[in-house]
Amino acid sequence: MRFETAAIHSDGGPDPTTGAIVTPIYQTSTFVFEDVGKTKGYDYSRTANPTRKALADTIAALEGGKGGCPFATGMAAETTVMHLLKKGDHVISQEDLYGGTYRLFENVMRNFGLEFTFLSMNDKDEIEAAIKPNTRMIWIETISNPLLNIVDVEMVAGIAKKHDLITVADNTLPSPYLLRPIEHGIDLVVHSTTKYLNGHCDVVGGAVVAAGNELAERVGFLSNAMGTCASPFDCWLVLRGIKTLPVRMTQHCQNAAEIAGFLEKHPRVKRAFYPGLKSHPHYKIAKKQMKGYSGMVSFEIDGSTKAVKSFLRGVKIFSLAESLGGVDSLVEHPATMSHASMPGSFRKKVGITDSLIRLSIGLENVADLKEDLEQALERA
Repeated sequence: MRFETAAIHSDGGPDPTTGAIVTPIYQTSTFVFEDVGKTKGYDYSRTANPTRKALADTIAALEGGKGGCPFATGMAAETTVMHLLKKGDHVISQEDLYGGTYRLFENVMRNFGLEFTFLSMNDKDEIEAAIKPNTRMIWIETISNPLLNIVDVEMVAGIAKKHDLITVADNTLPSPYLLRPIEHGIDLVVHSTTKYLNGHCDVVGGAVVAAGNELAERVGFLSNAMGTCASPFDCWLVLRGIKTLPVRMTQHCQNAAEIAGFLEKHPRVKRAFYPGLKSHPHYKIAKKQMKGYSGMVSFEIDGSTKAVKSFLRGVKIFSLAESLGGVDSLVEHPATMSHASMPGSFRKKVGITDSLIRLSIGLENVADLKEDLEQALERA
């Protein structure tokens, strides 16, 4: 099935018991055994649940993987993946990554004996030079958050295969509609399903999709053993959202491209960040490996901290809030919000300045969005 069809029909079809066209919410903790040692395929909802399985199968189909596993949050998914490693293992990670991921690596997993090296992920020789005898994993974001940098996925996957390393790609910002990392050689794909997959700002969730059966089984084992799995109701909400993913992503991309072009030319904007702009340093890579550039736009205000605060207080349609990928347009200040847990010196090193603002472009009329940004920039 083509993507648009798979997004609707990969959940297993109508309920075999009732014929319900929508996957039921199996809101149960336990399942009755048919006989001693005999079940109907389910025994306890932490281990397996039909609603969760429908979501797992759908996301795996959309990403082109062998198996999927939904989690309670995106961070639960990332934490579970890190437990594929053991004390003393080394991870090479993209440096301009989501603040929560950086916090997990630096402030949690280092305490369990893991080592991390943070790189820009744009230089093949630099990546290979960072590989040590104990390196086991390379972690990337297919579109980085919040600077919207693009990594050459095939290049990273090629390096990893050469050195027998596990590759993990956080594919939250493009979604599988725009990019399928497994097709480029990635081993594990991570999602915050809170974002574009759900798309309605009414659930938190995560997912992992594995390219091969062995990794899929290991992630599934950890999900059960650690209890990091998603609830049936949250899975149902994400399933509902996925059915409109292609339509939503198309509009997100159209709106974001117009907003990015508007900001790039605005006299109050120092710099606009969007992979679809020809001025973006990784535009050619983005064009090569993606069918669109997502709905995220970042920019630096040409002004002081006071100007930044004035802008954030001045928007009327954009809501000042964390998260992204929903139908509502959101604005946030990474330095004090999503990336506040990242030390100031490290933010400065990777380019997350105090004047940087991140926009999640929603599905409103783009003319209204531009007018809102214009009046807020004038106020700033």
